[in-house]
Amino acid sequence: MNPTLTAFFVAFGTVFLAELPDKTMVASLVLTTRYRRPLAVWVGVSGAFVFHVVLAVSVGSLLRRLPDTPVKLAVAALFLIGGVMLLRSGGEEAVDDTDVPTDVSFRRVALTSASVVGLAEFGDLTQLATAGIATRYSAPVAVALGAWCALATVAALAVTAGKWIVQHVPLHVVQRVAGCVFIVFGVISLVSAFT
Repeated sequence: MNPTLTAFFVAFGTVFLAELPDKTMVASLVLTTRYRRPLAVWVGVSGAFVFHVVLAVSVGSLLRRLPDTPVKLAVAALFLIGGVMLLRSGGEEAVDDTDVPTDVSFRRVALTSASVVGLAEFGDLTQLATAGIATRYSAPVAVALGAWCALATVAALAVTAGKWIVQHVPLHVVQRVAGCVFIVFGVISLVSAFT
């Protein structure tokens, strides 16, 4: 497979799985439930993701310029720590839909959503994973697009089908799968550091 496509699909798959049980999905669901403006929430959240993905890929691309073995060890540590954190956390969050404001503009809902998610994403597992993937592949645009598409897709799921997902799909199962995927990437990075 083309290395650029590989980078895109690795970023998409990893970030998608990690984001499903993440607080950002829950925040998108809560914002949609609160404002009842799914498109405005999605636009705001997706805009915040652009900033975070560009930041993560920039950091990851800079890390590629450092000596190979320490970078691989750092990436392995990021993935392993992220995997353990996903496996240890509860995965269930409550959703509160009281105090629904009325007559809130599209722009205000989008800006509020961007602010909430923008602050919540700093140092998030998916941001760290995106930086780690960017260090492994010399295709920063493909990694950025893959990560952003995954984040925007999860946000779209949250704003359109969030209540159904919370009621029918046990998020702790998705969280466990994402944790295992992170650990596998961590082990692969660790092994590649010594081979």
